[in-house]
Amino acid sequence: MAEPAKPPLAGLRVLDLTQVVAGPYCTLMLADMGAEVVKIERPGHGDDLRRTVPYKGREGHHDYFNALNRSKKSIALDLKDEAQRALALRLAGRTDVMVENFAPGTAHRLGLGWEDVNKLNPRLVYCSLSGFGQTGPYRNRLALDPIIQAVTGVMSVTGEPDREPIMVGAPLADVIAGMFAACAIVSALHVVKRDGVGQYIDLSMQDAMLAALGVRMGETLQAGISPGRLGNENPLRVPANTYETADGLWLAIMVQNENQWAPFCRAMEHEEWIDDPRFRNMALRVKHRKEVNKLVARRLAEQPAEDWMQRFEAERIPYALVNDYAQALADPQVAHRGLVRTLDHPVSGRIRVVGPPWIMSVTRTEMAPPPTLGQHTAEVLRDWLGMAAEEIAAVAGEPCG
Repeated sequence: MAEPAKPPLAGLRVLDLTQVVAGPYCTLMLADMGAEVVKIERPGHGDDLRRTVPYKGREGHHDYFNALNRSKKSIALDLKDEAQRALALRLAGRTDVMVENFAPGTAHRLGLGWEDVNKLNPRLVYCSLSGFGQTGPYRNRLALDPIIQAVTGVMSVTGEPDREPIMVGAPLADVIAGMFAACAIVSALHVVKRDGVGQYIDLSMQDAMLAALGVRMGETLQAGISPGRLGNENPLRVPANTYETADGLWLAIMVQNENQWAPFCRAMEHEEWIDDPRFRNMALRVKHRKEVNKLVARRLAEQPAEDWMQRFEAERIPYALVNDYAQALADPQVAHRGLVRTLDHPVSGRIRVVGPPWIMSVTRTEMAPPPTLGQHTAEVLRDWLGMAAEEIAAVAGEPCG
C-alpha cells in the first residue's frame, strides 16, 4: 500500500501570536492541516490558558490549553524586550502566515504589525483576530465569548420562553471565529500562490458569529422581525423538541417535513393524528404547537427511551438521545470515525483530544502532543534563523520547560 500523501499544508510555516481560544483554534486547524505552527509565549507565564483554574482532580495539568494547542511548537520570547522582539520580527520575515489576537493596535506598537512585517515579507498572509475588528466604534471594547453571544443575538433566541436569555454552554463565538480565520487564511494562501502577494486579514468575532447566524436570520433581514426564545423547539417545525421518556432519559426529535409526519404517527401508535384537521400539515402543526407537544410528551413518557429509539429508527425519524459530554465522546459512531485521539504528553502522560472532523482519501492528519512552555525555543531559532546555541542562549536565554 502506498504511503499517505503529505498533509495539505505540509511545509507551510505559521507564526502564532495568539492565546486563549479563538486564535489558537484557528492555528490548531492549520496545524491539523499539516502546517508547522510556532507559538510565541511569554517566558514564565505562557498562554493564559496555562493559568486557568484546573479541572477538578486535574491539578498540575493544562487540560484546557492542551485541547487547543496540539501539534504546535512553543517558543518563549518576551516581546517587551527589544532583543527578543527583534527575534520575533526576524521569525515573521521567514514565515508564510502570521496570526495575532492582541487588542487592536498592540501588534503595531510592538513593531510587529502588518505594515512592519509586510516590508520584510511581501508574500506574508497576516491575520488579526479580535472581538470587534480593527476599525469602528467598538474597536477598543473588550470581548469574550459570552459578550459576543450577547451582542450578536444568540442569547435572545436561546433559553425558555418568558425566561432570561441563556448563553450556549460552549465557546461557540470563539470557535466559529477561529474556523472562519483558518478558512480566510487558506484562501489568501491560494492568492499568494497565484499572484505572489500576501495580504492582511481583519477578522472579528462579532462578524464571524453574525455570518454563522445569517442562515437563520431571514425573517429579521427581510421583515425586521426578531424571533423570541422557544427553548429546544424549532420555529418552523413541529414536533421538534426534547421529550422525557419513561426511564427519565431525554430524546431530541424532529419531524422535518410532511413525508415524516405519517411515519412518526405510526411510531407513536397514533395514526389518527395523521388526518387530524389540526395537524394535517406543518403550518397547522406550527399553529397548534402546544397541543402537538402535549400529546407527544404524554405518549413518550409511557415507554423507555430504547423502545422509542428502535421505533424511530425503523420509521427513519430524526432522533437522538440527549447525551452528556462523556456519553457523546463514547458514542459508537464517534468511535467508528476515530475522532478522539490519544497523545503522549511529556507532563500529563496519555491525554485524549478531539481531532479534526474531516477524513481525507489521500492525506492523513498526524498529531503531536501540545508543547510545554518554551519547549522548542532553541530548535526554532536554529532551524528558522540559523542561530548557533551560544547566540540563542545570549539573546533568548534557556528555554522554559
